[in-house]
Amino acid sequence: MKSYQVVGIGNAIVDVISSADDSFLDLMGIQKGIMQLVERERGEMLYAAMTNRKQAPGGSVANTLAGLGNLGLSTAFIGRVHDDALGRFYARTMADEGTDFVNAPVPSGELPTSRSMIFVSPDGERSMNTYLGISSELGPDDVSDSVAGSAEILFLEGYLYDKPKGKQAFERAVDLCHKAGGKAGIALSDPFCVDRHRDDFRRLVKSLDYVIGNQHEWASLYQTDLSAALEQAASDAGLVVCTRSGHDVIVVRGDEQAVVPVKRVVPVDATGAGDQFAAGFLYGYATGQSLATSGRMGCVAAAEVISHFGARPETDLKQLFRKEGLI
Repeated sequence: MKSYQVVGIGNAIVDVISSADDSFLDLMGIQKGIMQLVERERGEMLYAAMTNRKQAPGGSVANTLAGLGNLGLSTAFIGRVHDDALGRFYARTMADEGTDFVNAPVPSGELPTSRSMIFVSPDGERSMNTYLGISSELGPDDVSDSVAGSAEILFLEGYLYDKPKGKQAFERAVDLCHKAGGKAGIALSDPFCVDRHRDDFRRLVKSLDYVIGNQHEWASLYQTDLSAALEQAASDAGLVVCTRSGHDVIVVRGDEQAVVPVKRVVPVDATGAGDQFAAGFLYGYATGQSLATSGRMGCVAAAEVISHFGARPETDLKQLFRKEGLI
């Protein structure tokens, strides 16, 4: 049985990226800077309205795995794509980039491969319009014992909780990982996701080894100010990570706390900043680094990805870590 250092489970989404100014967003009724789920018809209309499209495999956890692959860790992704052009592109590209895409494209069913239409504003903000397609059918049958049960670290996507089958897949994967002695954690995904599943997430945090979220997600989870939210989180979760949009990152484990300074840069495209922060942080976590070093690795990886279009690193992250004296 093959062992993986990190296994991710989440939505397998093809990112379609285009530049757009604020007037275009207003015209199309797109709320700037957030992720919105759209139905198939609106997704097709937005896709048709895009100019100079760039296409790349995406999905939050899949982007994180690509960053971890860049750093040389063995990774696998549990996701669901249709056996159509976008699905085959997705599976092939993930494999080419070093992450095992363990579930073959599905030949049956009506739902196409998921895609997210991402409009990037001149200030680097990204407005995501996601049609979930076949990803919405990800369920426990897609989680094999041999993959989830051979993960040293399991990384989960909060968005999966939007569908009952996704929630079941998620819980099965955590159970398999823990029974085999691995560690499991989650990215809270976005404040609206937290709002939708607050009670479930509060219970979940207590059963996981680590949780990564931004300031808005943590405040939403506990419905209080950030300081009180992190105090509560630290008593609930094994390891708590809070990013703060260009401000210091806070990492807490029991009585241990690290405040990690962030070097602010003007983003070219903020797509994937949180995903690559998770990649850098999880690399440090997987290789036994301190909280401060792991947090700094996350910041370096995030800074790299926002320096260009697209949600995945284009530079050797280990080389950047060496330059910063982190390895």
